[in-house]
Order: sequence, then structure tokens, then C-alpha cells
Amino acid sequence: MAEIELGLAKSARPAYGFDDVAVVPTRRTRDSDVVSLAWQIDAFRFEMPVLGAPTDSVMSPRTAIALGRAGGLGVLNLEGVWTRYDDPEPLLAEIAGLPADLATSRMREIYAEPVKPELIRQRLSEIRTAGVTVAGSLSPQAVQEHQQTVIEAGVDLFVIRGSTVSAEHVTKTGEALNLKQFIYELDVPVIVGGVVTYTAALHLMRTGAAGVLVGFGGGAASTSRSVLGIHAPMATAVSDVAAARRDYLDESGGRYVQVIADGSLGTSGDLVKAFACGADAAMLGTALARATDAPGRGWHWGPEAHNQKLPRGNRVQVEQVGDLEVVLNGPAPVADGTANIVGAVRKALATTGYKDVKEFQRIDVVVAPRR
Repeated sequence: MAEIELGLAKSARPAYGFDDVAVVPTRRTRDSDVVSLAWQIDAFRFEMPVLGAPTDSVMSPRTAIALGRAGGLGVLNLEGVWTRYDDPEPLLAEIAGLPADLATSRMREIYAEPVKPELIRQRLSEIRTAGVTVAGSLSPQAVQEHQQTVIEAGVDLFVIRGSTVSAEHVTKTGEALNLKQFIYELDVPVIVGGVVTYTAALHLMRTGAAGVLVGFGGGAASTSRSVLGIHAPMATAVSDVAAARRDYLDESGGRYVQVIADGSLGTSGDLVKAFACGADAAMLGTALARATDAPGRGWHWGPEAHNQKLPRGNRVQVEQVGDLEVVLNGPAPVADGTANIVGAVRKALATTGYKDVKEFQRIDVVVAPRR
């Protein structure tokens, strides 16, 4: 791709977000009922390629179970209020009612409570008892401290999620997290991220990860662009990581790593474009926070919003459109892509003539900036 000269000392290549691209219909269409959205990672199969983002505004044990029963995968934040407090419901209600000028400081106080190993075990046990796949998430900084508790609790899928995750996390205190060694020693599949470049994704794939998260997560609630100057146009990021997946498939002799889009996925149209750019599945935050039964009660925030040293996110209000079933499968009360998102993806594949997501990844995409 041709680079643009920013000045005599720096050039850059163009990059595109989901708003900048569109999929192109083909000559064939098909009925929606013959389209499959089934997704599989390692030995675990799901009827929809949707993961619930591990944020307290989106996933509780109850909503993780509900998403699992609906055919997706709920990922519980193992450093959230559910592993810090016996009964976090009053605190979630308080966060939803905080005035804007007090939200960050009060959330810092709430999240200063230590994570309790016994609550990690209890919450994961609740999800397992319901008969759905159990997935929990830790930040790279917390893996060393809590990994043994998580594994002993019987997690099915281990998610290591941060703003940026590298193959080796270097720390000034304690032992560095070597992902390759960590994954090698585990008996469960690991999903890691986020990454937004070909090279970083290839390094993560070489660690043995079963899936790679593309993006920084928390798109609507994140302020990383203004605080850190970091931003990832997601259409380009997903395409770059999909290229790393293709090359790693050849390099490894056939090992396929799942590419999971994680960020800037506010509507069903964004999901469609993520799949068209090469994603196998999508991790949803804001989209699921719109459910009336989401823990955030009409608000959405990620762990960056209450960082003790440098907050890089906000608590943002979202418009609720219905319960989780309506958000996922309708019937949609609105026509803006915020409800029946799974049905919309199925319709998009049918309209363009593709039978599943893997086949849909071959569709033509054009640059068509939104006016």
C-alpha cells in the first residue's frame, strides 16, 4: 500500500475503520434459513460467533449464562466487582447513578477492593453449574497472581485481554509473563489480545494461542486516542491480522488461529464488515450493554475507566433497546442495527449469497467513507 508523506522525516500508510468500508453484493442470494453462523474454537462450538466482552457493564455470571444459552460465549471479568464483592449489585446501581464529575473517582474507590480467590472460584462455578462454556478474563498484569485459581476453578477458555498484549509482558516487579511458556503449560485454550498489527499478531499466534483479539476493546468508552495517542482503524487492523493468520497457517503446517474483532462494533453492520475483513468472531461490549438486563443499567465502561494511575476511558450512557434476546435475535424495535444483530448478520450473508462466515470472508470490500 502506498504511503503518504507526513513530512520529510515521517511517512504513513492509510488505514480504514468500519465506517470507511462497505461490502459488495454478489450475483447470488440465498434464504436466511440456510445460512450458518456457527463458530468453533478448539473443541468448543457455538451457534453464533459472538463473545460478551469481559466488562462489568456487560457480563455478570447471570448474563454470561444467558449469552451461553443463546449460543454465544460470555467472558467474565475476573478482576471486576463480581470477584471483589460478595454482592456487587448495590455498587453497580451506584455506578449507574453517579454524576459525571464523580464517576471516575468513585469507581477508583470501588475497584480498589482486592480480588478474592474464593469469589473467582464461586463465580466460575455458577456459570459451570448452568451447563454453558466457562470463560474468564484476566489482564496480563494479573495472570501470574490468579492463574492457578482460575485453572483450578475449571475454566474452559482462558482469556488474557488488555489494551495491548505482547508475547512477553515485562514488569518491574515480579516475574515477567512469558505467554509461550504459559500457554504451553496450560491444558485449556487461551485467547489473547489486543493487537492491531500483522507482526504483533504473528508473535501471539506463535505462542500457541487459540484465538487473537484484534483491537483495544472498549471502543465507545475508551479515551486511549486522546490520552495515549493510540488508535486502531479496525477494518485495516482486522485485515492485517487475518493476513498474519494466513501466513501462520502455512508456517505452522496447518494450525488455524481464530481472529476475533474486539472494538468499534456498535452495530450489526460493523459486525458484518468485521467478518468481511477476515474476522472469525466478534467480542461485543457496547452492543450488549444496550440490553435492559445488562449489569450496567444503561451505562457502559471498561477497566481503563477506573485505572488507579491513568484512566483511559469513561462511563458512557447507551440507549437500551430491549433485553438480551431482543439485542441478539429480535424482533428489533428499531432500525439502526442495535437490535437483532445476529439476525442482521445472517441476513447480510444471505443477501450476498454466502453460506457461512468463513466463506463470507472472501467477499469484495470497497472503500466508501460515510458522508
